[in-house]
Amino acid sequence: MTYSIVALDAETGELGVAVQSRAFGTGAAVPWAAPRVGAVATQSFTERSYGPLALELMRAGKSPAEALAGLLAADPDRQVRQVGIVDAQGRSAAHTGEDCIAEAGHLVGDGFTVQANIMRSAAVWPAMAEAFAQSSGTLASRLLTALEAAEAAGGDWRGQQAAGLLVVPAAGSPWERVSDLRVDDHEQPLAELRRLLGREEGYRALHRSDRRAEAAAAAGLPELDVRWAGILDAAHEGDVERARALLLPLLRDEPRWGDYARALGARGLLPLADRLLADP
Repeated sequence: MTYSIVALDAETGELGVAVQSRAFGTGAAVPWAAPRVGAVATQSFTERSYGPLALELMRAGKSPAEALAGLLAADPDRQVRQVGIVDAQGRSAAHTGEDCIAEAGHLVGDGFTVQANIMRSAAVWPAMAEAFAQSSGTLASRLLTALEAAEAAGGDWRGQQAAGLLVVPAAGSPWERVSDLRVDDHEQPLAELRRLLGREEGYRALHRSDRRAEAAAAAGLPELDVRWAGILDAAHEGDVERARALLLPLLRDEPRWGDYARALGARGLLPLADRLLADP
């Protein structure tokens, strides 16, 4: 009872899944992905094992079509399953069982699949495909754009409740993530997911920047993050007085910020920490 998209970013090699449903916690059940392997959406009377099993089959050399065929052949309830799979080479496969609740269907494109069931309109999954194909930006943002197009085309006729977004890098360990966000129970889960994605990208920009305070402020991060970014900037520049002026209000409200600063200093993350915390 869900709409979702599974895709490969051909430029970056990232793989991802995005999903929305009128079902609590859908982000914990539907999306699966592993770097250098593939991504899977398993939905409609969801059989969660399709996710890890499909990844294992692709890791062993099976194509998405071969992996999907094997899973369906072993499943007595395949007529109620809906699945989309993309591998790291951009090969795609999808299945919509004949007993999935209408409106239900899927499309397989170049490096992506879209699938939906219990929709208000059969225009939902084509709208996702078109929106994804025409979008630009990060894979995470493009996946979310596809979900927003699905909702605009009618979405789940029961309404909205939960959403999830999972993106993995082109390479790395099986547990590495670019984005891993969930909204489990919300009146506007896609809007909340878009907000969380913006916040996640803001923190990512903060960690990449040499001008942390500017990056934090530009991303609209919480005031505490902006302040600590300013403390770090000043400390790295050797400006103890400016760093101290930013830190003192925090210490007045909660002295344990001093312990935090010392811990950062001990790990080489806050230069001049001892001088910063010394009595004036």
